[in-house]
Amino acid sequence: MKFITFLLWHAFFLLLFSYNNGAIIQALKYDYSATTECLEEAWKVQYGGGIIQNPEFDDGIEEWTVFGPGRIQERVTKSGNKFIAAINRTHPSDGLSQRVLIESGKLYAFSAWIQISEGSEIIAVKFRSPCGKYLHGGTVIAEQGCWSMLKGGIVANFTGTVDLTFETNNTCVEVWVDNVSLQPFTKKQWRLHQESTIAKVRKRKVKFQVTDKKNAAVRGAKITLKQTKAGFPVGCEMNLNVLNSTKYRDWFIASRFSVTAFGNEMKWYFTEEKTRGKENYTIPDAMLQFCEQNNIDVRGHNIFWDDPKYQPTWLNLNINPKKLEKLVEKRLKSVVLRYKGRLIHWDVMNENLHFRFYENKLGKNASAEIYARTYELDQKPILFMNDYSTIEDSEDEESMPAKYAKKLKRVVSYYKERSSGNKMLPMGIGLESRFAPGQPNFAYMRAGIDYLASMGFPIWLTEVFVDKGANQAEYLEEVLREGYSHPAVKGIVIWPTSPFSKECKMCLIDIDQDFKTTPTGDVIDKLIEELLSSKPLKISTNGHGFSEEVVLLLGDYEVTVRHPESNSCTKLKLKVTEDKSAMFVNVQLDNN
Repeated sequence: MKFITFLLWHAFFLLLFSYNNGAIIQALKYDYSATTECLEEAWKVQYGGGIIQNPEFDDGIEEWTVFGPGRIQERVTKSGNKFIAAINRTHPSDGLSQRVLIESGKLYAFSAWIQISEGSEIIAVKFRSPCGKYLHGGTVIAEQGCWSMLKGGIVANFTGTVDLTFETNNTCVEVWVDNVSLQPFTKKQWRLHQESTIAKVRKRKVKFQVTDKKNAAVRGAKITLKQTKAGFPVGCEMNLNVLNSTKYRDWFIASRFSVTAFGNEMKWYFTEEKTRGKENYTIPDAMLQFCEQNNIDVRGHNIFWDDPKYQPTWLNLNINPKKLEKLVEKRLKSVVLRYKGRLIHWDVMNENLHFRFYENKLGKNASAEIYARTYELDQKPILFMNDYSTIEDSEDEESMPAKYAKKLKRVVSYYKERSSGNKMLPMGIGLESRFAPGQPNFAYMRAGIDYLASMGFPIWLTEVFVDKGANQAEYLEEVLREGYSHPAVKGIVIWPTSPFSKECKMCLIDIDQDFKTTPTGDVIDKLIEELLSSKPLKISTNGHGFSEEVVLLLGDYEVTVRHPESNSCTKLKLKVTEDKSAMFVNVQLDNN
């Protein structure tokens, strides 16, 4: 059966073509499916295994070899499913391996199902070249007794053969593997898939019917649609200079950002800076007022930061836990109640995967308790975890997607137990998306979002930044497009270097050039132009009162319907929201 599935996938790929200016481009559908759950049985192999030979081990260990010392064995589950076990391992990389050819510039989507013989361990997938170099493709937390999905990927920066290996530091455990897939995509295929997904999830078909007060169809009605707000929020970090620099303020408004987060101005070390008990909210109050006056939504950033380096200067890091607990409650009530009902999100405990200041002081449930208290004080904002390297760096095991999911589940389950199982916290997944210089690993980025998206919580890219280096603007545009095109991503906030800083690693404007946009700033303008239609759309109705079906970007619209013959006019506001089905709008004309 598995062999038939493999053949069907490859036959499917041969039949799937899209024609573009006479050229044939193979259209490989991307598989978004993933799960954070540990399952009794592995899911079927993705893409029929792609370029992996014998991906489901129907032919035992054929096409597979041992990397390093050790042995591999064919095993069978209770349900009769075959898998391979790596045993007698001596080094972390010892075990199951297959040699494959990768091509420079291609993106490779990877997936496999992993189990270990005892305990719980981090398993990584690496692609090792004969000269000792390797590409890291992702990680998962494997457990005893169930199958975990390792979903990742690589962008090949050379052409040649590599050995696919599975690694874990604990050499005492057996590593069990099933349903391995490695599917290559060209950059053109990757981009075409993004465009296809954008058309599906960021746009919607809309059709109008115009009638008079007697419900009779109106022929020749002129419909004008003007988009006033993008449905997909794109924003930018804001700093206190917005209060004293007219040009910075005007640029921020003109850039049409629909959302922002304050760089430092809501943080504890800013609002209660030098002296315990002496709070000063003057600046964040004024910034929030500016945002509200200009219809810019605000993400609260942040209530606490788990990094000990970023605590108020007066806070002794060796403070007694009981005293800290009282200060935490005071801070919570102060900032959450002050801005109650005015924020769309809160980054509640910032970067609590990489750091554990509050957990070390107040216990393992410190973050979970603070999320619960935040919700009790203000039910409006979505409560976000927020951390870096989850989708940027496949080798950072502190914030790997599996650890992110595990922490998030703990926060949710803690509140369920606390509320006797009656309520669910409105959680959000914040992915900072702070990329180092150089080629981002977009295959891994997408896979990480897939994995976390399976939890069902809204995902935001919260601090998008690409460090200074070659092709910075190009990579920034690709990061933004990867986020915008993913169905699970609900918003993006760019986190540039302040234009007023001495060192500009990623500035959007140059204050020395009269606030002229930089190449990275041009990238942002281009994305916003794509999200927000600048030209009004004009359509007419036929003899049955129906307009043609039009495809609209998601967002808010002002609609004007006029009938020249009867001199009738009606104006309305329309919100186009995400839905697979077409939107039908009935408009009744008013007679003048």
